[in-house]
Amino acid sequence: MKTADKLNDKAVVKDYFNQQGFDRWRRIYGETDDVNKVQKKIREGHQQTIDTVIGWLKDDGNLTDLTICDAGCGVGSLSIPLAEAGAKVSASDISAKMVGEAKEKAEAALADTSKVSFSVKDLEALTGKYDTVICLDVLIHYPTEDAAKMITHLASLAESRVILSFAPKTCLLFVLKKIGEFFPGPSKTTRAYQHKEADIIAVLKENGFEIKRTGMTSISFYYSRILEAVRTVSNES
Repeated sequence: MKTADKLNDKAVVKDYFNQQGFDRWRRIYGETDDVNKVQKKIREGHQQTIDTVIGWLKDDGNLTDLTICDAGCGVGSLSIPLAEAGAKVSASDISAKMVGEAKEKAEAALADTSKVSFSVKDLEALTGKYDTVICLDVLIHYPTEDAAKMITHLASLAESRVILSFAPKTCLLFVLKKIGEFFPGPSKTTRAYQHKEADIIAVLKENGFEIKRTGMTSISFYYSRILEAVRTVSNES
């Protein structure tokens, strides 16, 4: 992908989620009844993905004080319940409006907001080391070659585990996307990229991770493959 195209994609995504996309996705991720049938299904699907990830983390029995990077946190749908469960969460999003909404939600939901911090950053700008790095429903904004670079970057931040979700590239879903049934029509103004699971796994393996658990959220208008990868090669960088 050319640098100019990459920068343009990022600018489009940033502008979209700071302008008309913000109100639309705030409704989708919220509890209001002011959503159409497609948006409601997307809400249900996204929540199922979040519930799957939280379930995995709770099943491990060590969520308290686990350091987690929530890369592309949106309005805090994952960050807030993780902080409530005792994890130390560093959450970020490219959209200042999304981050502002997440902060307000955290202040309303949490008795102790010290467990979660929010910042406005794109994925490339993330730094630090965390037990677990999570990036849900964000890779849809990255074409294959850029997604590989981004996964490599996220993997470098993870001491123990990476959890990703992405729109899987299968023959059926590719056709649905092409005929406009995969995404919510005119409300979708950014490019949407699907990814082959084998490609994602290959990048994770190249960075010293192996797959531990997998999940799939599949309902009308929302399809998301979830991968949990654990580190098998020490990260000394």
